[in-house]
Amino acid sequence: MQRKQQKPEFTLPEMRRAAGFDTKSERYKLTGHVPRDVEQIGSQQQRFCPKLSTMNASEDNITNYVDIYDYEPDCNQESRFVVLPVFYYVLFCLGLIGNTTVLWVLLRYIKLRTMTDVCLLNLVVSDFMVAVSLPLWVIDSQNLASCKLIAGVYQLGFYSGTLFVTLMSVDRYLAIVHAVAAMRTRTRRYGIIVSLTIWVVSIVLATPQVVFASLELDNENDSSECHPVYPEESQKFWKLRRNFTENSVGLFVCLPIMVFCYTKILVVLAKSRNSKKDKAVRLIFTVVCVFVVCWVPYNVTVLLDTLELVEVLSGCEASTAVGIAMGFTEMVALSHCCVNPVIYAFIGEKFRKSLGKVLRKCLHHSQQGRWASSYRDTTDRETSNTPVKSDY
Repeated sequence: MQRKQQKPEFTLPEMRRAAGFDTKSERYKLTGHVPRDVEQIGSQQQRFCPKLSTMNASEDNITNYVDIYDYEPDCNQESRFVVLPVFYYVLFCLGLIGNTTVLWVLLRYIKLRTMTDVCLLNLVVSDFMVAVSLPLWVIDSQNLASCKLIAGVYQLGFYSGTLFVTLMSVDRYLAIVHAVAAMRTRTRRYGIIVSLTIWVVSIVLATPQVVFASLELDNENDSSECHPVYPEESQKFWKLRRNFTENSVGLFVCLPIMVFCYTKILVVLAKSRNSKKDKAVRLIFTVVCVFVVCWVPYNVTVLLDTLELVEVLSGCEASTAVGIAMGFTEMVALSHCCVNPVIYAFIGEKFRKSLGKVLRKCLHHSQQGRWASSYRDTTDRETSNTPVKSDY
Protein backbone atom coordinates (compact mmCIF):
# COMPACT_ATOMS: atom_id res chain seq x y z
CA MET A 1 0.00 0.00 0.00
CA GLN A 2 0.93 3.68 0.04
CA ARG A 3 1.78 3.68 -3.65
CA LYS A 4 -0.19 6.78 -4.56
CA GLN A 5 2.20 9.35 -3.19
CA GLN A 6 5.30 7.67 -4.51
CA LYS A 7 7.47 9.34 -7.02
CA PRO A 8 9.41 7.18 -9.48
CA GLU A 9 11.93 5.22 -7.42
CA PHE A 10 14.63 5.69 -10.07
CA THR A 11 15.59 8.22 -12.67
CA LEU A 12 14.52 7.65 -16.25
CA PRO A 13 17.97 6.48 -17.48
CA GLU A 14 18.10 3.96 -14.63
CA MET A 15 14.65 2.64 -15.51
CA ARG A 16 15.69 2.36 -19.15
CA ARG A 17 18.75 0.30 -18.24
CA ALA A 18 16.80 -1.85 -15.77
CA ALA A 19 14.15 -2.61 -18.40
CA GLY A 20 16.72 -3.36 -21.11
CA PHE A 21 15.57 -0.56 -23.40
CA ASP A 22 19.10 0.57 -24.23
CA THR A 23 19.91 -2.84 -25.65
CA LYS A 24 16.83 -2.76 -27.85
CA SER A 25 17.66 0.75 -28.99
CA GLU A 26 21.10 -0.26 -30.15
CA ARG A 27 19.63 -3.24 -31.99
CA TYR A 28 17.15 -1.04 -33.83
CA LYS A 29 19.86 1.44 -34.78
CA LEU A 30 22.09 -1.35 -36.13
CA THR A 31 19.45 -3.25 -38.10
CA GLY A 32 17.43 -0.27 -39.28
CA HIS A 33 14.24 -2.27 -38.74
CA VAL A 34 11.43 -1.01 -36.51
CA PRO A 35 9.22 -3.80 -35.10
CA ARG A 36 5.45 -3.61 -35.45
CA ASP A 37 4.90 -3.25 -31.68
CA VAL A 38 7.11 -0.16 -31.69
CA GLU A 39 5.04 1.33 -34.48
CA GLN A 40 1.88 0.63 -32.46
CA ILE A 41 3.40 2.26 -29.40
CA GLY A 42 4.21 5.30 -31.47
CA SER A 43 0.60 5.64 -32.60
CA GLN A 44 -0.65 5.13 -29.02
CA GLN A 45 1.69 7.81 -27.75
CA GLN A 46 0.28 10.27 -30.25
CA ARG A 47 -3.21 9.63 -28.87
CA PHE A 48 -2.48 9.43 -25.13
CA CYS A 49 0.76 11.38 -24.69
CA PRO A 50 0.37 14.61 -26.72
CA LYS A 51 3.77 15.95 -25.60
CA LEU A 52 5.48 13.22 -27.64
CA SER A 53 3.27 13.63 -30.73
CA THR A 54 5.51 16.37 -32.13
CA MET A 55 8.21 13.80 -32.86
CA ASN A 56 8.66 12.81 -36.49
CA ALA A 57 7.19 9.34 -37.01
CA SER A 58 8.60 8.60 -40.44
CA GLU A 59 10.50 5.37 -41.06
CA ASP A 60 13.53 7.32 -42.21
CA ASN A 61 14.05 8.69 -38.71
CA ILE A 62 14.37 5.50 -36.66
CA THR A 63 15.77 7.32 -33.64
CA ASN A 64 12.42 8.96 -32.99
CA TYR A 65 10.76 5.56 -32.74
CA VAL A 66 13.41 4.48 -30.32
CA ASP A 67 12.95 7.58 -28.17
CA ILE A 68 9.20 7.00 -27.98
CA TYR A 69 9.75 3.38 -27.05
CA ASP A 70 12.32 4.26 -24.40
CA TYR A 71 10.25 6.96 -22.75
CA GLU A 72 7.00 5.03 -22.59
CA PRO A 73 7.42 3.75 -18.96
CA ASP A 74 7.25 7.31 -17.64
CA CYS A 75 4.12 8.33 -19.54
CA ASN A 76 1.74 7.90 -16.61
CA GLN A 77 3.73 9.46 -13.80
CA GLU A 78 1.93 12.78 -14.05
CA SER A 79 -1.49 11.08 -14.02
CA ARG A 80 -1.17 9.35 -10.65
CA PHE A 81 -4.26 9.68 -8.46
CA VAL A 82 -3.73 12.40 -5.87
CA VAL A 83 -5.38 11.71 -2.52
CA LEU A 84 -6.71 14.75 -0.72
CA PRO A 85 -5.19 15.20 2.75
CA VAL A 86 -8.70 16.04 3.98
CA PHE A 87 -9.75 12.45 3.33
CA TYR A 88 -6.87 11.20 5.49
CA TYR A 89 -7.89 13.44 8.37
CA VAL A 90 -11.57 12.43 8.10
CA LEU A 91 -10.64 8.74 8.27
CA PHE A 92 -8.30 9.50 11.14
CA CYS A 93 -11.02 11.21 13.19
CA LEU A 94 -13.68 8.58 12.52
CA GLY A 95 -11.29 5.70 13.13
CA LEU A 96 -9.94 7.28 16.30
CA ILE A 97 -13.40 7.88 17.80
CA GLY A 98 -14.82 4.47 16.91
CA ASN A 99 -11.83 2.34 17.84
CA THR A 100 -11.11 4.27 21.05
CA THR A 101 -14.70 3.78 22.20
CA VAL A 102 -14.59 0.04 21.52
CA LEU A 103 -11.19 -0.29 23.18
CA TRP A 104 -12.37 1.54 26.31
CA VAL A 105 -15.54 -0.56 26.70
CA LEU A 106 -13.65 -3.81 26.11
CA LEU A 107 -10.95 -3.13 28.68
CA ARG A 108 -13.10 -1.32 31.26
CA TYR A 109 -16.35 -3.31 31.31
CA ILE A 110 -16.23 -6.54 29.24
CA LYS A 111 -12.88 -7.70 30.69
CA LEU A 112 -11.85 -10.05 27.81
CA ARG A 113 -13.44 -13.26 29.05
CA THR A 114 -13.73 -15.17 25.76
CA MET A 115 -11.85 -15.75 22.53
CA THR A 116 -14.23 -13.41 20.74
CA ASP A 117 -13.32 -10.57 23.11
CA VAL A 118 -9.59 -11.16 22.53
CA CYS A 119 -10.04 -11.22 18.74
CA LEU A 120 -12.11 -8.04 18.80
CA LEU A 121 -9.51 -6.30 20.98
CA ASN A 122 -6.69 -7.13 18.54
CA LEU A 123 -8.80 -6.08 15.56
CA VAL A 124 -9.44 -2.72 17.23
CA VAL A 125 -5.72 -2.28 17.94
CA SER A 126 -4.77 -3.01 14.30
CA ASP A 127 -7.43 -0.61 12.98
CA PHE A 128 -6.29 2.00 15.47
CA MET A 129 -2.72 1.68 14.12
CA VAL A 130 -3.88 2.25 10.56
CA ALA A 131 -6.01 5.24 11.57
CA VAL A 132 -3.20 6.86 13.57
CA SER A 133 -0.70 6.45 10.72
CA LEU A 134 -2.90 8.16 8.08
CA PRO A 135 -2.25 11.84 8.96
CA LEU A 136 1.45 11.06 9.35
CA TRP A 137 1.67 10.35 5.61
CA VAL A 138 0.50 13.89 4.89
CA ILE A 139 3.13 15.43 7.16
CA ASP A 140 6.67 15.37 5.79
CA SER A 141 8.94 12.95 7.61
CA GLN A 142 11.84 14.70 9.31
CA ASN A 143 14.26 11.77 9.40
CA LEU A 144 14.71 8.21 8.21
CA ALA A 145 13.79 6.72 11.59
CA SER A 146 10.36 8.36 11.60
CA CYS A 147 9.84 7.30 7.97
CA LYS A 148 10.50 3.65 8.80
CA LEU A 149 8.35 3.89 11.93
CA ILE A 150 5.37 5.24 9.97
CA ALA A 151 5.79 2.58 7.28
CA GLY A 152 6.05 -0.15 9.91
CA VAL A 153 2.94 0.92 11.82
CA TYR A 154 0.93 1.26 8.62
CA GLN A 155 1.99 -2.08 7.12
CA LEU A 156 1.58 -3.92 10.42
CA GLY A 157 -1.95 -2.56 10.84
CA PHE A 158 -2.80 -3.35 7.23
CA TYR A 159 -1.85 -7.04 7.35
CA SER A 160 -2.99 -7.73 10.91
CA GLY A 161 -6.37 -6.07 10.33
CA THR A 162 -7.16 -8.32 7.38
CA LEU A 163 -6.05 -11.44 9.27
CA PHE A 164 -8.04 -10.55 12.41
CA VAL A 165 -11.19 -9.98 10.35
CA THR A 166 -10.71 -13.50 9.01
CA LEU A 167 -10.13 -14.81 12.54
CA MET A 168 -13.42 -13.24 13.65
CA SER A 169 -15.15 -15.15 10.84
CA VAL A 170 -13.56 -18.43 11.94
CA ASP A 171 -14.56 -17.76 15.56
CA ARG A 172 -18.19 -17.22 14.56
CA TYR A 173 -18.07 -20.35 12.42
CA LEU A 174 -16.88 -22.43 15.39
CA ALA A 175 -19.42 -20.83 17.73
CA ILE A 176 -22.42 -21.62 15.48
CA VAL A 177 -21.53 -24.62 13.33
CA HIS A 178 -19.49 -26.51 15.97
CA ALA A 179 -20.95 -25.00 19.12
CA VAL A 180 -20.45 -28.00 21.42
CA ALA A 181 -17.09 -29.21 20.13
CA ALA A 182 -15.61 -25.70 20.12
CA MET A 183 -16.42 -24.88 23.74
CA ARG A 184 -12.98 -26.03 24.89
CA THR A 185 -11.08 -24.23 22.15
CA ARG A 186 -12.90 -20.89 22.15
CA THR A 187 -11.25 -19.74 25.37
CA ARG A 188 -9.25 -16.66 26.21
CA ARG A 189 -6.04 -18.71 26.27
CA TYR A 190 -6.44 -19.96 22.70
CA GLY A 191 -7.49 -16.51 21.61
CA ILE A 192 -4.24 -15.04 22.95
CA ILE A 193 -2.15 -17.77 21.27
CA VAL A 194 -3.79 -17.27 17.87
CA SER A 195 -3.56 -13.47 18.17
CA LEU A 196 0.16 -13.62 18.95
CA THR A 197 0.66 -15.86 15.93
CA ILE A 198 -1.12 -13.37 13.69
CA TRP A 199 1.01 -10.50 15.00
CA VAL A 200 4.20 -12.47 14.28
CA VAL A 201 3.04 -13.28 10.73
CA SER A 202 2.10 -9.63 10.18
CA ILE A 203 5.52 -8.45 11.34
CA VAL A 204 7.22 -10.84 8.91
CA LEU A 205 5.05 -9.65 6.01
CA ALA A 206 5.57 -5.96 6.84
CA THR A 207 9.35 -6.16 7.34
CA PRO A 208 10.44 -5.70 3.67
CA GLN A 209 8.48 -2.45 3.33
CA VAL A 210 10.13 -1.13 6.50
CA VAL A 211 13.60 -2.15 5.32
CA PHE A 212 13.22 -0.40 1.94
CA ALA A 213 11.42 2.67 3.30
CA SER A 214 13.54 5.69 2.40
CA LEU A 215 13.32 9.43 2.74
CA GLU A 216 13.46 11.34 -0.53
CA LEU A 217 14.15 15.06 -0.39
CA ASP A 218 12.51 17.44 -2.85
CA ASN A 219 14.74 20.48 -3.15
CA GLU A 220 12.27 22.38 -5.34
CA ASN A 221 9.41 22.24 -2.82
CA ASP A 222 11.66 22.04 0.24
CA SER A 223 9.87 18.88 1.41
CA SER A 224 10.51 15.19 1.88
CA GLU A 225 8.61 12.02 1.01
CA CYS A 226 8.68 8.60 2.62
CA HIS A 227 8.28 5.69 0.21
CA PRO A 228 9.98 2.37 -0.61
CA VAL A 229 13.10 2.44 -2.80
CA TYR A 230 14.15 -1.00 -4.02
CA PRO A 231 17.62 -2.00 -5.26
CA GLU A 232 17.97 -1.46 -9.00
CA GLU A 233 19.11 -5.00 -9.74
CA SER A 234 16.15 -6.59 -7.89
CA GLN A 235 13.52 -3.88 -8.20
CA LYS A 236 11.10 -6.00 -10.21
CA PHE A 237 11.43 -8.95 -7.81
CA TRP A 238 10.55 -6.91 -4.72
CA LYS A 239 7.60 -5.22 -6.42
CA LEU A 240 6.25 -8.59 -7.53
CA ARG A 241 6.79 -9.97 -4.04
CA ARG A 242 4.91 -7.04 -2.50
CA ASN A 243 1.96 -7.49 -4.87
CA PHE A 244 1.92 -11.26 -4.45
CA THR A 245 1.92 -10.95 -0.65
CA GLU A 246 -0.98 -8.49 -0.63
CA ASN A 247 -3.00 -10.60 -3.09
CA SER A 248 -2.29 -13.80 -1.19
CA VAL A 249 -3.42 -12.35 2.13
CA GLY A 250 -6.47 -10.44 0.96
CA LEU A 251 -7.73 -12.21 -2.15
CA PHE A 252 -6.50 -15.82 -2.13
CA VAL A 253 -6.52 -16.67 1.60
CA CYS A 254 -8.78 -14.44 3.68
CA LEU A 255 -11.67 -13.99 1.25
CA PRO A 256 -12.16 -17.75 0.54
CA ILE A 257 -12.02 -18.51 4.27
CA MET A 258 -14.66 -15.87 5.01
CA VAL A 259 -16.93 -17.11 2.23
CA PHE A 260 -16.62 -20.70 3.46
CA CYS A 261 -17.28 -19.82 7.12
CA TYR A 262 -20.32 -17.63 6.48
CA THR A 263 -21.77 -20.07 3.94
CA LYS A 264 -21.68 -22.84 6.55
CA ILE A 265 -23.19 -20.47 9.12
CA LEU A 266 -26.04 -19.59 6.77
CA VAL A 267 -26.76 -23.28 6.18
CA VAL A 268 -27.02 -23.88 9.94
CA LEU A 269 -29.18 -20.79 10.49
CA ALA A 270 -31.52 -21.82 7.69
CA LYS A 271 -32.29 -25.06 9.55
CA SER A 272 -32.77 -23.41 12.95
CA ARG A 273 -35.96 -21.93 14.39
CA ASN A 274 -34.32 -19.10 16.27
CA SER A 275 -36.36 -15.91 16.34
CA LYS A 276 -33.20 -13.85 15.78
CA LYS A 277 -32.21 -15.80 12.67
CA ASP A 278 -33.11 -13.03 10.22
CA LYS A 279 -31.08 -10.49 12.15
CA ALA A 280 -28.04 -12.80 12.13
CA VAL A 281 -28.37 -13.36 8.38
CA ARG A 282 -28.48 -9.61 7.75
CA LEU A 283 -25.38 -9.11 9.89
CA ILE A 284 -23.47 -11.82 7.99
CA PHE A 285 -24.51 -10.31 4.68
CA THR A 286 -23.30 -6.89 5.87
CA VAL A 287 -19.92 -8.23 7.04
CA VAL A 288 -19.20 -10.04 3.77
CA CYS A 289 -20.38 -7.15 1.59
CA VAL A 290 -18.27 -4.61 3.48
CA PHE A 291 -15.16 -6.76 3.17
CA VAL A 292 -15.75 -7.36 -0.54
CA VAL A 293 -16.46 -3.70 -1.31
CA CYS A 294 -13.44 -2.47 0.66
CA TRP A 295 -10.77 -5.02 -0.24
CA VAL A 296 -11.61 -6.83 -3.48
CA PRO A 297 -11.31 -3.77 -5.78
CA TYR A 298 -7.93 -2.92 -4.28
CA ASN A 299 -6.64 -6.48 -4.62
CA VAL A 300 -7.87 -6.71 -8.22
CA THR A 301 -6.00 -3.48 -8.98
CA VAL A 302 -2.86 -4.90 -7.35
CA LEU A 303 -3.27 -7.96 -9.60
CA LEU A 304 -3.48 -5.67 -12.64
CA ASP A 305 -0.35 -3.88 -11.46
CA THR A 306 1.37 -7.28 -11.30
CA LEU A 307 0.33 -8.03 -14.88
CA GLU A 308 1.82 -4.68 -15.86
CA LEU A 309 5.10 -5.56 -14.14
CA VAL A 310 5.36 -8.86 -16.04
CA GLU A 311 4.47 -6.99 -19.26
CA VAL A 312 1.16 -8.75 -19.86
CA LEU A 313 -0.43 -5.29 -19.80
CA SER A 314 1.48 -2.57 -21.61
CA GLY A 315 0.94 0.84 -23.11
CA CYS A 316 0.43 4.33 -21.79
CA GLU A 317 -3.35 4.05 -21.49
CA ALA A 318 -3.30 0.84 -19.44
CA SER A 319 -0.56 2.12 -17.15
CA THR A 320 -2.43 5.37 -16.51
CA ALA A 321 -5.69 3.54 -15.79
CA VAL A 322 -3.99 1.21 -13.29
CA GLY A 323 -2.36 4.17 -11.54
CA ILE A 324 -5.67 6.02 -11.13
CA ALA A 325 -7.49 2.87 -10.00
CA MET A 326 -4.77 2.13 -7.45
CA GLY A 327 -5.23 5.48 -5.72
CA PHE A 328 -9.03 5.29 -5.66
CA THR A 329 -9.30 1.66 -4.49
CA GLU A 330 -6.70 2.25 -1.80
CA MET A 331 -8.83 5.05 -0.36
CA VAL A 332 -11.81 2.68 -0.22
CA ALA A 333 -9.68 -0.01 1.46
CA LEU A 334 -8.44 2.44 4.09
CA SER A 335 -12.02 3.27 5.09
CA HIS A 336 -12.31 -0.27 6.46
CA CYS A 337 -10.59 0.82 9.67
CA CYS A 338 -13.59 3.07 10.38
CA VAL A 339 -16.24 0.49 9.47
CA ASN A 340 -14.87 -2.42 11.54
CA PRO A 341 -15.89 -0.97 14.95
CA VAL A 342 -19.46 -0.60 13.70
CA ILE A 343 -20.01 -4.05 12.19
CA TYR A 344 -18.02 -6.03 14.76
CA ALA A 345 -18.76 -4.15 17.98
CA PHE A 346 -21.66 -1.69 17.92
CA ILE A 347 -23.98 -4.15 16.14
CA GLY A 348 -23.19 -6.96 18.62
CA GLU A 349 -25.77 -7.39 21.37
CA LYS A 350 -23.19 -7.98 24.11
CA PHE A 351 -21.23 -4.86 23.26
CA ARG A 352 -24.35 -2.71 22.92
CA LYS A 353 -25.52 -3.78 26.38
CA SER A 354 -22.13 -2.91 27.89
CA LEU A 355 -22.06 0.42 26.07
CA GLY A 356 -25.62 1.13 27.25
CA LYS A 357 -24.59 0.53 30.86
CA VAL A 358 -21.65 2.89 30.44
CA LEU A 359 -23.85 5.62 28.96
CA ARG A 360 -26.49 5.19 31.66
CA LYS A 361 -23.84 5.46 34.37
CA CYS A 362 -22.39 8.59 32.80
CA LEU A 363 -25.88 10.10 32.45
CA HIS A 364 -26.75 9.15 36.02
CA HIS A 365 -23.57 10.71 37.40
CA SER A 366 -24.11 13.89 35.40
CA GLN A 367 -27.72 14.15 36.66
CA GLN A 368 -26.58 13.58 40.23
CA GLY A 369 -24.02 16.32 39.78
CA ARG A 370 -26.66 18.74 38.52
CA TRP A 371 -29.07 17.83 41.32
CA ALA A 372 -26.34 18.27 43.95
CA SER A 373 -25.38 21.62 42.46
CA SER A 374 -29.03 22.72 42.33
CA TYR A 375 -29.60 21.59 45.94
CA ARG A 376 -26.55 23.55 47.14
CA ASP A 377 -27.72 26.67 45.31
CA THR A 378 -31.23 26.36 46.82
CA THR A 379 -29.82 25.84 50.32
CA ASP A 380 -27.57 28.86 49.99
CA ARG A 381 -30.49 31.05 48.86
CA GLU A 382 -32.71 29.88 51.73
CA THR A 383 -29.93 30.53 54.23
CA SER A 384 -29.28 34.01 52.89
CA ASN A 385 -33.02 34.92 52.96
CA THR A 386 -33.61 33.74 56.58
CA PRO A 387 -33.76 36.73 59.00
CA VAL A 388 -31.11 36.71 61.68
CA LYS A 389 -32.51 37.00 65.21
CA SER A 390 -31.06 39.79 67.31
CA ASP A 391 -30.46 39.55 71.02
CA TYR A 392 -31.67 43.11 71.45
